[in-house]
Amino acid sequence: MYRFLLTPRWWGINVFVLLAIPFCVFMGSWQLSRFEDRMQDHRTATERVDPADRAPARPLDQLLPVDKETSGELVTATGRYGEQLLVPHRELDGKDGFYVLTLLRTDGGKSLPVVRGWLPGTADPDRAPAAPTGEVTVTGSLQASETPGSNGVPVQGGLPAGQTGAISAATLVNLVPDDLYDAWVTLDEGDAGMKAVPATAPQDSGLDLKAFQNLGYTGEWFVFAGFVVFMWFRLLRREIEFIRDEQLGLVPEGDGSADPKQGASRDGGGSAGGGGSADGREAEAGRSGEERDPSREAEPAQ
Repeated sequence: MYRFLLTPRWWGINVFVLLAIPFCVFMGSWQLSRFEDRMQDHRTATERVDPADRAPARPLDQLLPVDKETSGELVTATGRYGEQLLVPHRELDGKDGFYVLTLLRTDGGKSLPVVRGWLPGTADPDRAPAAPTGEVTVTGSLQASETPGSNGVPVQGGLPAGQTGAISAATLVNLVPDDLYDAWVTLDEGDAGMKAVPATAPQDSGLDLKAFQNLGYTGEWFVFAGFVVFMWFRLLRREIEFIRDEQLGLVPEGDGSADPKQGASRDGGGSAGGGGSADGREAEAGRSGEERDPSREAEPAQ
């Protein structure tokens, strides 16, 4: 009954199933590993921005460039404060306010953007405390340059002079003449009575939409694998039922009347039989005519 599994059609079906199932399982496992990696990145980033779990502060040059491993780490830098800017429309504890950003000119010649603190209300230069003078050493959390539209950074332009929408070297290079680090630091303790700005986790390290997309794709691939198995058993069952019905005579088979050869034989036989009958009738009629010949009946007997 199962010999049909060795036919070319079923060979193709079986090979497809044997290749599709491992592929679906592999893709589902890979998507699950991506979700687990994002979960681990989120836990690591959360621990890194927690002051109680961070390693001791290290010099700035040892942590550059900023990546997922170094973002949120404690860093120290020494220099002199220079130009000061405001970063408006930044929320903290559910309130709208602004950051006070001051450039720290380091001994290496570059300037490091330092967020000295946060103040509520509308950005106003008169409300921002002046930066300390002289050489200072700052300690804070290292952060990667912001991108407009991410991490709550507003996408807007046309800000007044002395304000910036994003804290990044690409944005600040158009506002100040300094050579800038592609990073910034937020102080652990707010300066001059301002509230400290907490460090944020790096991009693509949280439980965002991408993480849950990976989890959804994991389920989809395993569903595909189950669907392939289901369809294979369904086709197998239908094939077996067809064979059983055929063995029981439930499947209509073509009768002999449709065979042109058999029809021709019957037609030929009928024609031959009909021709023979006609010859016999003619012969019988001839014999009857001879018996009823009047000339013979009128001839006298000698």
